Amino acid sequence: MTPGSNIPLPAPRVAVDVAAPVRLDVSGLLLTADGKVRSDDDFIFYNQPAGPGVTYRSGGGTAPDAITVDTTALPPGIEKIVVTASPDAAGQTFQGVEPTATLRNADDNTVLATFTPPQLGNETALVVIEIYLRNGQWKARAVGQGYANGLAGIATDFGVTVEEPTPTPVTPPAPVTPPATVTPPVAAPPAPAAPPAAAPTGKINLDKGRVSLQKNQTVSLVKGGRPLLSQVKMGLGWEPAYRGKDIDLDASVIAYGPQRNHIDSCYFGKLTIVGGAIRHSGDNLTGEGGGDDEVITVDLGRLPQEVTGLVFTVNSFSGQKFTEVAKAYCRLLDAASGEELVRFDLTNAEAQTGVMMAKLIRQYSGEWEMTAMGDFVKARTVRNMVKPAAQAL
Repeated sequence: MTPGSNIPLPAPRVAVDVAAPVRLDVSGLLLTADGKVRSDDDFIFYNQPAGPGVTYRSGGGTAPDAITVDTTALPPGIEKIVVTASPDAAGQTFQGVEPTATLRNADDNTVLATFTPPQLGNETALVVIEIYLRNGQWKARAVGQGYANGLAGIATDFGVTVEEPTPTPVTPPAPVTPPATVTPPVAAPPAPAAPPAAAPTGKINLDKGRVSLQKNQTVSLVKGGRPLLSQVKMGLGWEPAYRGKDIDLDASVIAYGPQRNHIDSCYFGKLTIVGGAIRHSGDNLTGEGGGDDEVITVDLGRLPQEVTGLVFTVNSFSGQKFTEVAKAYCRLLDAASGEELVRFDLTNAEAQTGVMMAKLIRQYSGEWEMTAMGDFVKARTVRNMVKPAAQAL
């Protein structure tokens, strides 16, 4: 296909995958006759992979991501689905990257058409193909329209509320230099940072064994003055507040550099980051069952030196508020022995869709400290946690 060309769809269910030499995030938006989404629920992407008649499938880094459209299952009033793509790496453009979209019959995988947008340069996101209704017939059109302001620009154009404007690094007004800035004192007062001993809850270590933290309390992961371990697991768990009602929460960890710059995020759609030093156990869709619902393993000894802060978050993918969640907690374990070292139980809840549970901060001495957070934010996806979590470091 060439830009602007169209073909009738011979099948009611079609899939569009977008392949490139680099990893791409592929998304789909359901649009009404005015070219807008009805709500943010009509934006289908890696952290919201299903909507009425439209689903997202991850390629897992070894195959292209795809959007599948079932035209028979689309809601009344939806007249167009646009398929978009953007490079996964923050700030990367399509300069020198030649993406190719393949339109397939979703039932037998036969190729219906291919499209390679020409002359791409500084674009950081692209509307690739649109599936649209014209005179009662569903068709596909090659588009190839680029955006210089990333997926956020596309989403905003089509009426999606963008809480996190761009995935570019978040840099605070002043550089982070002293340890007291990297790990702020508990309940940081408006005055300059006080020494750790002045913090209301104090800083503790693992000399006396397992530690149960309260909100804003910090524990140093050392015992007898020496770092205790290099590989840890952060287990996160929850239960529905009302018996029999499933709730889909997603645990994630966001990695930052010394200037609070976003390095990468590990979640159910991206199970390993930073060379495999951080690994996610996978998605739990209901919260049912005992024990940890999701586990994130962190090999502290293998983390690149540029990673100085980790923030562990939980989001309500299904949009339910944390007032509908019971027994939410996080606990740090020795990955080798399975011994629980630190635990933080979330004792209060707010009517929000995201919570920052805990953070791990690397000190200049090389040791790591864990701080219980329990701070709620309005964010259904990890992408929208990047900015508030950076500010909380």
